[in-house]
Amino acid sequence: MQLTWVAGAIGFWLGFDAWQDGNIAAATNNVTLWVVGIVGVISFLRHAVFHRSDAKRMGWDYGKRNDFQLEVGFANLAWGLCGLIAWAQNWNLQAQGALLLVFGIYMAQAAALHLTEPGRAASKGTTAFFAGCLLFFGSLALMQ
Repeated sequence: MQLTWVAGAIGFWLGFDAWQDGNIAAATNNVTLWVVGIVGVISFLRHAVFHRSDAKRMGWDYGKRNDFQLEVGFANLAWGLCGLIAWAQNWNLQAQGALLLVFGIYMAQAAALHLTEPGRAASKGTTAFFAGCLLFFGSLALMQ
């Protein structure tokens, strides 16, 4: 989980830095690479490959495979690979913006769902911030 937050933080740091310099293309590329691509692949590994340790972290260890976790991992891999491809092929701002919005909408829904759970205030805030940043950069790219 910590690798996920580190990769996301790097991407947002680079994204906000480029945005402050007025370079929307560089901001979008950084967020697409780090936050969608790398975070997506790491999240796939966490949810699908290392699902038992991830289940324990979330308090979901039922002693058997949880197919819901695998499905979430597959979704993470789908947009993670799309993020890496978008970055490597230098997709235009509108295509990258749409990709950022897809991930941002997903994360906003996850944040809203987590708000109904007891405890874990820091995790709730971080997830909401993560979603908000994705929605910001996605919208920013689409407005260009």
